[in-house]
Amino acid sequence: MRSDGFRSSANHMQHGDVSVMKHSIRVAKTAIGLSHKLGIKVSERDLVRGALLHDYFGYDWHGKKVGLYEIIHFYKMHGFTHPGTALKNAERDFDLNNRQRDIIKKHMWPLTIKPPACREAWLVTMADKYCSLMETLRIHH
Repeated sequence: MRSDGFRSSANHMQHGDVSVMKHSIRVAKTAIGLSHKLGIKVSERDLVRGALLHDYFGYDWHGKKVGLYEIIHFYKMHGFTHPGTALKNAERDFDLNNRQRDIIKKHMWPLTIKPPACREAWLVTMADKYCSLMETLRIHH
């Protein structure tokens, strides 16, 4: 959380008026809460690290206009591509294990096609969908 890369995510908006940093922290807290509530044993360190880095793509995705090429080649749009970019950036800046890589790479399932392979990645995927919906609807808690 003290890295320059993560701190710079406070400057990029994610959903509504919520920064990527705040969104990532919410996803981490929600995923931990889900694991406790559902009684799912996880590596909390891996879950939190993966959640904090799941959107470590490092750019503002709102300013890009979607053109005909992106519509025809919809898989090149942000929702499909940012997990790979986030993973590449996270691997550049941090030492990750396979569980953390799985969380980052597959948090956008089913858009990522391959489903998460570990409990932590499933929890982050669910938490991300929930937090994204709440932020988009501006229902903050």
